[in-house]
Amino acid sequence: MTLRFGLALQNDFPPGEDPVRRMAMLREQARAAAESGIDSLWVLQHYLGSMPTLQPLPLLAALAADSGDLKLGTNMYILPLRHPVGIAEEFSTLDNISGGRAVAGFGMGYRENEFAAFGIPLEERVARFAESIDIVRALWRGERVTRSGAHFSLDGERLSLPPVQPDGPPIFVGAGAHRAGIERAAKLGDAWIVPPHVTGDRLNRAVTMYRAARERFASGRAERFIVRRELVLHPDRARAFEEGVSARSRLTAEYGKYNAPDRTADYAQLTDARVAVQKARDAYIFSDPDGAVDHLHALEDQGVTDVVLRMQWFDLPQERMLETLRLFRDEVLPRLSSQHSA
Repeated sequence: MTLRFGLALQNDFPPGEDPVRRMAMLREQARAAAESGIDSLWVLQHYLGSMPTLQPLPLLAALAADSGDLKLGTNMYILPLRHPVGIAEEFSTLDNISGGRAVAGFGMGYRENEFAAFGIPLEERVARFAESIDIVRALWRGERVTRSGAHFSLDGERLSLPPVQPDGPPIFVGAGAHRAGIERAAKLGDAWIVPPHVTGDRLNRAVTMYRAARERFASGRAERFIVRRELVLHPDRARAFEEGVSARSRLTAEYGKYNAPDRTADYAQLTDARVAVQKARDAYIFSDPDGAVDHLHALEDQGVTDVVLRMQWFDLPQERMLETLRLFRDEVLPRLSSQHSA
């Protein structure tokens, strides 16, 4: 097995940042990623937050020409807030613009203000999520879709623009590392994107549970197991750790202004400096290239097949992000191979 890597771009940024300047930075990052052994680009989605956010599908369409052959994915698109017809059409549009490179990463969302603004009860998100995926998949298959569900109804409708990829873009489900989330990902998705703070024995259990759930729900063998990790590289390991913790903590403080999926140390307590440092040691890769190689080999040994790396947060400078990407290309990737064993 050889690890595949994605790059999570920072499409939300500090208040006061010039969006036109930010767009130029993202284009530069996409071009660099296409030449760095990266397999895919990923962008997030939020509405009505404190940080200006370039919405994912228009952004990925704009980056299609800069990104070479990279897959273009959402991590995560908040599925319950939108009608599945609109989602199917828009992702199919991205698939056509990019020549068949779209990946639909779907999540349920958690921010109360987003659901309130869209007029959708937060408690309906699980049912809307499952119903939407059923409709989207049917539309992407080119079927005339008739559904009369709890939330959506269609009467013999067909997608106007079929996707390039047969049966549509792959669907990756973002869900928590608990039984309900794992089973939802196994039932509904082609792969599961694991939250970034799942590590150690908890990650081992998650891998085992997901593989068993895929087989139990007749979805087929789990071919891909995807985790997210934060990455800052510098030849001086201590400096990389200090820079990473500082920038990530500033972003966490912004995100903490909104309700989180839970109130555990996984999120809310990360504003505590001691917790932030420990979490960085456990779950993030703020290191020199040697430390990054060791961390990634360990993930490979745990059954991980794909790692989505985020190399920039909040006001971390562009040149530091690009330096991390350069070190990853030149000093980390060449040392990762399918020949590695525990």
